[in-house]
Amino acid sequence: MIIEIDGGHSGIKFSACHFIPRHEKCSRLHGHSYILRLRLEGDIGEDGMVMDFVILKKELRKFASEMDHMILLPAGSADVSIESSEGSVGVTTCGKRYVFPEEDVRMLDVTVTTAEEMSRMLVDRLIAEVRFPSNVKRVAIGLDEERGQTAWYTKDL
Repeated sequence: MIIEIDGGHSGIKFSACHFIPRHEKCSRLHGHSYILRLRLEGDIGEDGMVMDFVILKKELRKFASEMDHMILLPAGSADVSIESSEGSVGVTTCGKRYVFPEEDVRMLDVTVTTAEEMSRMLVDRLIAEVRFPSNVKRVAIGLDEERGQTAWYTKDL
């Protein structure tokens, strides 16, 4: 059995900006309106559900809220140097230097802020933060960067 949450219909979305070092076009600072999607695979449990949608939506909304209207930076990148000082975050990458207010920045546990890497990070966080019932076998998160462009990451439990 598969259950799915479509963030486009459920209002689980966020807007943020990022850059992808060494990419011809996307190395410039730019933004997206992201949509989160979730799929769970598993057997129907004793309660008649694979898992309660309410628990899952709450966690996805938390993720979206943390990144909404933020500058997303890759904390694990070899191509990006990041330092914080006096309420500002300085970023150097590929000959460019940016300075942002610290409160506007989210450091992500990724090497690059692509939809692929962010969907992987979100699956890992979801698994770490939510207690899944034993009947759930697989978790997948899709992250739409724009309408029609979704990166999915799937992990077996």
